[in-house]
Amino acid sequence: MKKKHSAEFMAKVALATLKTNKTMAELSSEYEVHPTQLTRWRKRAIEGLVEIFKTKPVPIDKEKNVLVNELYCEIGKLRVENEWYKKKSEQF
Repeated sequence: MKKKHSAEFMAKVALATLKTNKTMAELSSEYEVHPTQLTRWRKRAIEGLVEIFKTKPVPIDKEKNVLVNELYCEIGKLRVENEWYKKKSEQF
């Protein structure tokens, strides 16, 4: 029967394979995971690290995004009001 491991557990174990001086057999018995599985997780972790460093990180400023969205909404409201006032002024 296969065990389902969480992503957090796999990341923790993969990190342990990268930074400790223990053998795969020692880590296998410690985390109760087959050594072959440890090797696969380690390889995935290394490949994932390469992908992280291939591109520059994009800074995410959630507060700025919220403010920009609010301002665009306000601009839209003001445009509608402005068009309404123009139509009404033409009638008089």
